[in-house]
Amino acid sequence: MRRWKIIIGVFMALASGVSSAQAGSPEEAESAASEAEEFVRQAEEQLLALWTEAARASWVRSTYITGDTQTLAALASKRAIEATARLAKKSAGFETADLPREVARKLELLRLSLTLAAPPDPKASEELTRLVTSMESRYGKGKVCGKAGDECRDLQELSRIMAASRDPEILQEAWIGWRSIAPPMRKDFQRYAELANQGARSLGFSDTGAMWRAKYDMSPESFRQELDRLWEQVRPFYLSLHAYVRQRLRAHYGPEVVPADGPIPAHLLGNMWAQTWSNVYPLVAPRETDPGFDLTRILQSRKTTPRQMVSYGEGFFSSLGFAPLPQSFWDRSLFEKPVDRDVVCHASAWNLDSREDLRIKMCIDITAEDFNVIHHELGHNYYQRAYNQQPVLFRESANDGFHEAVGDTIALSITPAYLARLGLLNKVPPPSKDLGLLLRQALDKIAFLPFGLLVDQWRWKVFSGEIPPDRYNEAWWELRGRYQGIAPPVARGESDFDPGAKYHVPANVPYTRYFLAQILQFQFHRALAGEAGCEDSLHRCSIYGSEPAGKRLRAMLAMGISRPWPEALEALTGEREMDATAILDYFAPLREWLDEQNKGQPLGW
Repeated sequence: MRRWKIIIGVFMALASGVSSAQAGSPEEAESAASEAEEFVRQAEEQLLALWTEAARASWVRSTYITGDTQTLAALASKRAIEATARLAKKSAGFETADLPREVARKLELLRLSLTLAAPPDPKASEELTRLVTSMESRYGKGKVCGKAGDECRDLQELSRIMAASRDPEILQEAWIGWRSIAPPMRKDFQRYAELANQGARSLGFSDTGAMWRAKYDMSPESFRQELDRLWEQVRPFYLSLHAYVRQRLRAHYGPEVVPADGPIPAHLLGNMWAQTWSNVYPLVAPRETDPGFDLTRILQSRKTTPRQMVSYGEGFFSSLGFAPLPQSFWDRSLFEKPVDRDVVCHASAWNLDSREDLRIKMCIDITAEDFNVIHHELGHNYYQRAYNQQPVLFRESANDGFHEAVGDTIALSITPAYLARLGLLNKVPPPSKDLGLLLRQALDKIAFLPFGLLVDQWRWKVFSGEIPPDRYNEAWWELRGRYQGIAPPVARGESDFDPGAKYHVPANVPYTRYFLAQILQFQFHRALAGEAGCEDSLHRCSIYGSEPAGKRLRAMLAMGISRPWPEALEALTGEREMDATAILDYFAPLREWLDEQNKGQPLGW
């Protein structure tokens, strides 16, 4: 997660927003341009102050959880949301054709800054706000209790069961249990979709899905086609991974549980939503592929502290030529869970003033997982710092997939060779040890791709009316079957509302950004590895210590969102199109091995 920023804005009917100076004569055009420039200047000044106020309140709420801090954070957030909504509506009234490029882009970014556009009617707007708050709250408070109302389990506890249990009946019980929280949201979601579409149409979009897809410097329909193109590039690899995992699960659970050539039962893949599969790695691991080291054990045996863990991450960026983090980062960040108060431990990266007040908030465990997470989160911080010289409205990633992709790109350079350069390994394991590492990565990153795509595919069809309310659940499972090749463990009907059991749906958080991040990180890594002069297999390349790679990375990061994302992509990779073939290059040894394992086995479902 990057710094706090408004990502859900409710579009209030607070201003008519039509510019008084329409382009006509040269004098009128000059007046319109002047008015637009002054509007943008005031908007940036106002928003920076409000975003900073809200970020500070949110930081305190997350690191000192009390009723008072939650109330103060909510008030600051409300002020920022209302101002953003008011300015976004007014920005939609300016004619941008004859304006300077920078001013026109800022107006467009303001207009597209909302993920939820409430209808013009104040009562409907208030209803929409209440619906989203209610659905998110219901999700957050979700618990599954026994018949007597005792032994209640929340999502975290149920997720542990999904990750660790190998009993199909226990897994099915946890899977069904969590989905019991969602049916009460169904009517609220239907009404939310109706009201959100009214707001999107007031901004000139056909529906909310079209509004979301308009944020990518291309038409909504072109963006949909772009996603289809990227998916087709990686789909054969996913089919191969799916077939291998299916046959290994079938060997473990038996043919009465896992079919030979059909969808995999969703509850057997180690994750509540079957979106990542790494928790079933012990069931599918190749023989004799122990990587030869245990990073968690190494870090713990060296008595590594949380602060030292962060120092390793800073050292990575320093080796690329980035300036050290400011002292305030070390003074103000939260690295350990306090013993005297409640905090939100979920790892996140912050830039509270949009300049130099960089921080991370994370209850660090001395584990290999958190070693990776720290490098990822610092990727957000260095991105935030790189674009902090841009105008306020340009202080953001090139598109919403870029921010996550940068952090993941850095994490791809945590190779055995990098660990050896840090002195954490005595020697680099031979390539024969790579297969297990690659398979574990694929169970996270490749398995996620279809899920990352289909969540918004479902919502876009709901918003457009292609999926009517009486087919919500049926259509959800049609998409999950088509893209993921998974099926529910028991029959599901329209009295269920399984999409609501995934946080981003009731919380109105767009999901396609995560699919894009998975594509972009490998494309970034391939380009930076080439810049670093790495001649090894792509999965063995680390850009650690490469100032040429660091220089190219900084040039892209510094652009922020000042230019369309294809230009930012070109600055880093030399390419203007997203390209998933970098994934195929990275996993080449695993793909070859999977093809061997799948000989004579059915592909697809």
